[in-house]
Amino acid sequence: MKTAIIGASGYSGEELVRLLSRHPDVELSAVTSRSLAGKRVGDQMPALRHLVGDLEFTASDPGELAQSDIDLFFLALPHGVASEFADPLFQAAKSVIDLSADFRLGSASLYQASYGQPHPAPHLLEAAPYVIPELTGNNWQQATLIACPGCYPTSIQIPLVPLLKAGLIEHQGIIINSYSGVSGAGRKVDENFIYCERNESMKAYGLPTHRHVSEIEDQLGQAAFADCIVQFSPHLAPMSRGIATTMVVKAKATLQEIYTCWEKAYADKPFVSVLKSGTFPDTKHVTGTNRCDLSAVEDSRTRNLIITSAIDNLLKGASGQAVQIMNLKYGFEETAGLT
Repeated sequence: MKTAIIGASGYSGEELVRLLSRHPDVELSAVTSRSLAGKRVGDQMPALRHLVGDLEFTASDPGELAQSDIDLFFLALPHGVASEFADPLFQAAKSVIDLSADFRLGSASLYQASYGQPHPAPHLLEAAPYVIPELTGNNWQQATLIACPGCYPTSIQIPLVPLLKAGLIEHQGIIINSYSGVSGAGRKVDENFIYCERNESMKAYGLPTHRHVSEIEDQLGQAAFADCIVQFSPHLAPMSRGIATTMVVKAKATLQEIYTCWEKAYADKPFVSVLKSGTFPDTKHVTGTNRCDLSAVEDSRTRNLIITSAIDNLLKGASGQAVQIMNLKYGFEETAGLT
C-alpha cells in the first residue's frame, strides 16, 4: 500500500518517515515539504539514510496529490493548514490520517474559541472520527478521514476514560499537571526553546486555558456523560521528548476496583502498561516507544486518587499512534512497524 507524508520537515514528520520506511506492509512513496522540495530526505535526516534511499522531498500541491496513485496520506501540518490538504484528498476518496488539531473537536464554534480562527473545513467535521485506538470502538475503521489526538490529551485520556465510563471517579474537580519535552513545540527557531534557555529550567505555560483543554474536556465529558471541567496546567521540561502527567481525582471506588477496571480495559492492548501501585511511570522508560505507562496511588489524608502516566510525545502522542491507527484500519498487525 502506498503512503505519503505531507509536511515532513518537523519532528513528527521525521518520526513518520522512520516508521513508514521500515513498515513491513506499506511503501513510503512521497514525502513533501515546501521548504525542502528537491532535496534528498537522507541528506536532511541523516539518521534515516539507511532507510530512505534516494527518496526526495517534493512540493505539496493538494490537487496533484489528490490525483496520484497514493492510497493513504498522513498530514503532519499545523492546524488550519491541514484542512487545505484534507478537503481535496477526502473529496478524491483518498484516506487521510490528520495529526493536526483541525478535526479533533466536534464543533466549528469550539474550534474557533480554542484556536482563534474560523474552522477551515467545517463540512468535514462529522466525517472525521477522533481515534485513540485503545478507547475508540471499531466503527471508525471505515472512515477515510481520521483525527489523531493531541499528545497531552492522549496521556490524560488513556488513564481517565475507562474510569469515567465505569463511574469509578468523580467527573468534576479533576486537576491535571503535565510536563512535556521541548520537541512538543515543534522544530522552530525561538528563544524560548534554545538549549541555554531550556537546560536546567522548567516553567508552566498556556495558563489558565491551554488550547488542548477543549479537546480534553470534550472527550472526558463524552466518557462521563456529563460536562467535565478540568484544571489543566502544562509545563515545559528540560528534556527533548516525553510527557509525564499527574492527575488528581476524587475516587468513588477502591484502589483495587480502579486497577481491575484498567486491567480489564487494557488486557489485550499491547501499548498500555498498567504498573503496580507505588511504581511510577518514567518518561525515560517510554521514550522511543509507542507505549503509555500508568499507575495510581491513594492519599488517605486528602481522600484523593493520584494517577500518573508517561508517553513519548512524538510516538504515542503523535506519529506512533497515527501508524497504530493505520495498522488497525487496514487489518495489519497492530504492532507492525512499532516494536
